[in-house]
Amino acid sequence: MELVERSPEYIRAIAPYQPGKPISELAREMGLDEGSIVKLASNENPLGLSPAAKAAIEHALSDLARYPDGNAFELKAALSRHYGVSPECLVIGNGSNDLLELAAGAFLIPGSTAVYSRHAFAVYPLATQARGAKGIVVPAINYCHDLNGIYSAIGNDTRIVFIANPNNPTGTYLSGADIEAFLGKVPSNVAVVLDEAYNEYLPHELRTDSVRWLKTHRNLIITRTFSKAYGLAGLRVGFGIMGPAVADLLNRLRQPFNVNSLALAAATAALADQEFVARSYELNRSGMAQLEAGFRGLGLQWIPSYGNFISFEVPRKNGASHAGVVYGKLLKQGVIVRPVAGYEMPDHLRVTIGTTDENNRFLVALAVAMAE
Repeated sequence: MELVERSPEYIRAIAPYQPGKPISELAREMGLDEGSIVKLASNENPLGLSPAAKAAIEHALSDLARYPDGNAFELKAALSRHYGVSPECLVIGNGSNDLLELAAGAFLIPGSTAVYSRHAFAVYPLATQARGAKGIVVPAINYCHDLNGIYSAIGNDTRIVFIANPNNPTGTYLSGADIEAFLGKVPSNVAVVLDEAYNEYLPHELRTDSVRWLKTHRNLIITRTFSKAYGLAGLRVGFGIMGPAVADLLNRLRQPFNVNSLALAAATAALADQEFVARSYELNRSGMAQLEAGFRGLGLQWIPSYGNFISFEVPRKNGASHAGVVYGKLLKQGVIVRPVAGYEMPDHLRVTIGTTDENNRFLVALAVAMAE
């Protein structure tokens, strides 16, 4: 027997996560100048990072010969003040993706089940399969989570429910009232992971203080990230808010020094720079309107989005999906968007909201790609 054959079958069957195409890769493939390429594939902040975060990184550079603070004291203290929770309720991760994996590792075992929606974030099934558990996929309604269907799918063997709000890649949103009602029905021995990676992009009137639900729902785990509105995607830092007992459990699994010193310093400074977050929000709102108007002018349909991206439908040709063809034509013009066929959305492409110029560049390239 070969060594790899001794790995569990459920591990060998995993299809690795496919990230958005990097600028450098497209430049090599197409012989393009990197400076001419517009990347709108990975839901990154077009403003970059805040000046405060950049200054914090520069200050931390001189101490890189030492290990980072494994307990993330300063960042936890800042988050504690910002969200009004005890530091014991916080778990810091290598991106919020790390928190999703930690939750799966803490609760899932071979033979157990995790429940999540169709078209939901790809890490949910990956984290589930990596533990030998079974994923129960609940059909979506108009690309949105069906909370009644998700509740009905919970069985005696269910350990985790994953809910993304807003959801990636659809951008759909569930009201706070609907989620709170759902939490009131879920058995207390089933963990509910509420993935709020795009929370800062929600219109203010739609935002809900989900943290307050922790007082009455000890099975709730809220995950957030500094990769999106805070502009720190390259540093990989996220956090989870949950009850102290659950946080203690996840911290037992967490790798020592899982978040590096630069990320800790930058995140602490970024959290304090809410003016930058507000600018990121406003740019996203105007950019979303710009792309929606562009789609309208091209006669294209899209899924209304509450994140910093939008998925639009590419009309079929001769009964066959044409999204892959349009994606390829955009690449040739130096514009990178995200195919989402792997999310069972073969007729859609997802585009991140960029700057005004980047959005315009994409719309011009899209018009060319659709006309060819």
